[in-house]
Amino acid sequence: MRAVFVAAFVAFLISLFGTPIAIKYFTRLKADQPIRTEGPKTHLGKKGTPTMGGVVFIFATLVAYTGGHVALTTLPDKQLRPTGPTATAVVLLGLFVFTGLLGFLDDYLKVAKRNSDGLNKRGKLIGQALIGAIFGAIALYVGADKTGRQVVTTVASPKLSWVHDIDWLNIGKIAAVVFFVFVVMSMSNAVNLTDGLDGLATGTSILVLISYMAIAFWQYRHWCADAQYTADYCYDVRDPLEMALIAGAAVGALVGFLWWNTSPARIFMGDTGSMALGSLIAGLAVATKTILLLPLLGLLFVIIVVTWVMQIGSYRTTGKRIFRMVPLQHHFELAGWSEVNIVVRFWIIAGLGVAAALGLFAADFLRVMSGAS
Repeated sequence: MRAVFVAAFVAFLISLFGTPIAIKYFTRLKADQPIRTEGPKTHLGKKGTPTMGGVVFIFATLVAYTGGHVALTTLPDKQLRPTGPTATAVVLLGLFVFTGLLGFLDDYLKVAKRNSDGLNKRGKLIGQALIGAIFGAIALYVGADKTGRQVVTTVASPKLSWVHDIDWLNIGKIAAVVFFVFVVMSMSNAVNLTDGLDGLATGTSILVLISYMAIAFWQYRHWCADAQYTADYCYDVRDPLEMALIAGAAVGALVGFLWWNTSPARIFMGDTGSMALGSLIAGLAVATKTILLLPLLGLLFVIIVVTWVMQIGSYRTTGKRIFRMVPLQHHFELAGWSEVNIVVRFWIIAGLGVAAALGLFAADFLRVMSGAS
């Protein structure tokens, strides 16, 4: 756990003190977020706030990941710790960085054109699909030598999972890559839709990533590759400590960023940050084998996407709107709620989803262990 804390602390410091530098730099470049004219009028006061802040916490996470690996050298059991970058790190950090670059292109076009359009929807979806397919193929087809009792040799599995693989839901590797792409695209766009109020997507992502840090570390402590772990029930995943390290680094980086992103925000994460976070969460869901638990872990993201789909579907079929405006946070703005109230209440909803998901994860372990005894 020491390495995870080191990574989180290093990322926090880099993000906390690096974000003001980014604010000054992006302000000097006039890289401010274009404000949608059809949005809530209260957002007009945000004009001039720089965007692309996701660059800071992506950079902080990468540096902290390296720092965490230095801390790993102090662990006594070399067999159970990664001695260098693993396939898991390649998949998770690759998704994080490359979808971040796609989001950066979108943000850059918005700033350059001085409007909120940016990269067209088709281009964004194609980019997400391509990135998801590349790293999905790595996750499903790049293997490793077996270690101890470990039987999993790839980052992802052709089986769908709840809190572990479901044997009778084996969809095959090709279909699993397609499903991987779907999860990456869904989460990237879900976090992107949630990023509409100061600190909303940042705080929600922190809660989700903390849960994945806890899940991954728990899997490490009950890992099938650990010959010293004698219980019949273990987690057959790849590189759980690596997953905890990356999630912890991202959490630390986001906490430092939230200091400047909370209301009134001094900087926005932009599509650079929101798309990167969504894909990282998707990758963690696949790597920890909690894919079907993800809708509960990311409850707020799901609610915002579902209400957005409902609004679009209703308007296109009947010409009527269900909500005043979507994404959902803007509906409550137009209803008279203050921005801070919406953010805090939405964080509570996100926290309830995370708590319920972690409860189910723990309950499954306790159920199996009590049955075994």
